[in-house]
Amino acid sequence: MPRKSTPIRAKKVTESAKLPHWDMSVIFPSLDSPDFSLGFERAIAQVDALQALFDAHDIGNPGVDVHFSQETVGIFEAVLVQINETMDGITEIGSYVSSFITTDSRNDLAQSVMSRIQLQGVRLSKLGTRLTAWLGQLPAEELKAQSAVAADHAYALEKAHLQAQHLLARETEDLVAELSPSGGDGWAKLYGNYTSQLMVTLELNGQPTELPMSSVRNLAYHSEPAVRRQAYEAELKAWRSASVPLAAALNSIKGEVNTLVRHRRWDSALQTTLVQNNMDRESLEAMMSAAHDAFPDFRRYFRAKARLLGNERLPWFDIFAPIGSGKGEESWSYSEATDFIAQQFATFSPKMRDLAERSFRENWIDAEPRPGKRDGAFCMRLRKDESRILMNFKETFNSVSTLAHELGHAYHNLNLAGRTATQRVTPMTLAETASIFCETVVTKGALAERGADEQFAILEASLQSAGQVVVDITSRFLFENALFAQRQERELSTDELCGLMLDAQEKTYGDALEPDLRHPFMWAAKSHYYSTGRSFYNYPYMFGQLFALGLYARYQADPNGFRSAYDDLLSSTGLADAANLANRFEIDIRTPAFWRSSLDVIRADIDRFEELASVQPAR
Repeated sequence: MPRKSTPIRAKKVTESAKLPHWDMSVIFPSLDSPDFSLGFERAIAQVDALQALFDAHDIGNPGVDVHFSQETVGIFEAVLVQINETMDGITEIGSYVSSFITTDSRNDLAQSVMSRIQLQGVRLSKLGTRLTAWLGQLPAEELKAQSAVAADHAYALEKAHLQAQHLLARETEDLVAELSPSGGDGWAKLYGNYTSQLMVTLELNGQPTELPMSSVRNLAYHSEPAVRRQAYEAELKAWRSASVPLAAALNSIKGEVNTLVRHRRWDSALQTTLVQNNMDRESLEAMMSAAHDAFPDFRRYFRAKARLLGNERLPWFDIFAPIGSGKGEESWSYSEATDFIAQQFATFSPKMRDLAERSFRENWIDAEPRPGKRDGAFCMRLRKDESRILMNFKETFNSVSTLAHELGHAYHNLNLAGRTATQRVTPMTLAETASIFCETVVTKGALAERGADEQFAILEASLQSAGQVVVDITSRFLFENALFAQRQERELSTDELCGLMLDAQEKTYGDALEPDLRHPFMWAAKSHYYSTGRSFYNYPYMFGQLFALGLYARYQADPNGFRSAYDDLLSSTGLADAANLANRFEIDIRTPAFWRSSLDVIRADIDRFEELASVQPAR
């Protein structure tokens, strides 16, 4: 799953070159190998077979009435088995090809192959629509009573029945799927390729320098204020020059989503994401209410940091500025990071430690920043219990935390490995549970072991993250909400998009930021907005952060009783909605009380930060 950008240190070229690249040769020797060609054709053959099975039984055929019988049960089970096998094959092929594009968007062969995979995705999307329509006509309770397979996939059936009520006519849904590669998905592809290749000119050490956008954004972590400001100004200038195609992409994507939402008779784009995220509006409103109540506390943190940097309020380019001194600030080598993570994971369980050590040993991680490589970090499932992690490592605790976060996703995948592809479908809300939990384990371990100076730096890194997940995520939510509303009327200009973003930042950061030094182009910098299938790719991160903090509190209270229940929870994230899964730990996510208790953990860290900041010299 995607994660916050991690900084790099451009001057350490020799050390950067030693950072690992992931090993994909365990799947195929290369993209142009005969083995890959055979694997690719095998995956297509699976899609062919699945489509033939659908056609043979008239699944989703609007001209054929559905009559439930024992034969129907057999057809359902055969179809589900074939779907799960097909999805496993396509996921492996897709992840393999994606590994080349995300590390080098200029790889023309990988881009060409991915285009062919997208065509198979269109076919599967059509079949998925047909399946949903068919399942919507079946008596779910009777089907579950007569089929153990159906009973094991009960929640998927429940969601299919809901989604069936919002389907367009089959011919129309087919057309939507066929148009997606040249419509919203095409705009999203343009965004990813264009921004990953965007080079920015700025002056460093008195010399004109050209760096990838990801490297320039990472200079927000630089120790020199002048460098941070130069990078910020150069970044805004570059986004301004690139804003026309990016605004076109964003307007087109949000316009497409609005159109489909209206025709499918959903209340809003937000409603569709709540269904996707196995969450209800009551839970969302409870969480957002608690977040708004916490903004004054986060502003205390931002103002305390500003004072340490010699300012009354923070300019945007100082949000990620390093403060204090010590190991927590700048001296975590990659090997130190991996050793420390393995040690801290071991405090939770041998299973978690073994997962981390296996990922390091088998080269699951691509850590070196380089031109053409995607910014930020994510974890993707490759096959069975095996994942791959992309990040851009810098020798700070922030990167240690990010690596632990992504390994949490890999641990989640490990616990899901015994489930079918259908059962593994996990919403964003719950997909962040393991990642935030693992990040918290490592952060708490570092705070417990380090001295006061290092604690201060680590605590600051942790609060940076919390501020992004609670305050900045809310600003992104408010921006996207306003964008969807206004896009129903017309396209928005670049200046209007910037205005919406600045307004959202005002409502969240408030007077903690310098009003003339915010970031109007965050709509261009964040890839999350450029997705047709995952609108509001923001509040689930807050859910994950606060839900995981609540679970961590349960772990501290009863470590032995928590471990097995936790692994079972991770293996069940596709089997129930968020509220019912939370009930396993006696958590009620529909009231602000739980969310406030999680935010109390962060408030305590802010109190401690202010206490430590009071004895730190201003810079």
